[in-house]
Amino acid sequence: MLHLAESTRPDWFDSVEEHLDLILIDHTHLEKRAASTALGMIFRYTGRRGLPRRLASIVREEMEHFTRMLDILDDRDIELRRLDPAPYAAALVDHIRPQEPERFLDKLLVAGLIEARSCERFSILAEGVDDDELATFYRELFKAEADHYTLYTGIARDHFPNSEVTRRLDELAIHEVEALKLGRDLPRLHSY
Repeated sequence: MLHLAESTRPDWFDSVEEHLDLILIDHTHLEKRAASTALGMIFRYTGRRGLPRRLASIVREEMEHFTRMLDILDDRDIELRRLDPAPYAAALVDHIRPQEPERFLDKLLVAGLIEARSCERFSILAEGVDDDELATFYRELFKAEADHYTLYTGIARDHFPNSEVTRRLDELAIHEVEALKLGRDLPRLHSY
């Protein structure tokens, strides 16, 4: 369903469990970036049938998640501070082709793959954390991220032939795993 080339390694949660504060801070920043990504596409691709309204729903939802994450940090007396991001997203973005309309397709699919990986990670966190509030929130996020993945890939299929979308998604999914591995020893939501 999520078109990930590889599943998260079985011991990922064990490697980040001691750093849950950092995962929460990183997650907060990622919600903000996800809203920014969708908003950026609205600015760049206004005029594409149905795109602004569909992406506006992602912007609203990601900002709601950002606000909820701020509440979670406040409740746990964790300061939102700047973190060096995992190299994941930047490495994946490097595979976006520069020319239109391929750039548009790749931007949608990269955003979709990031949502897919987040979806998978939220499922793992929901099962692993020893905190009922967080576990419940992560289960909510699992569904939201799956919906975002479907929305991004659905927009791609509205504007490009299905065979082209599937072929490029296969290619980018391989790069997504490579990008994930670049953050091997970094406790982040998108680390290996």
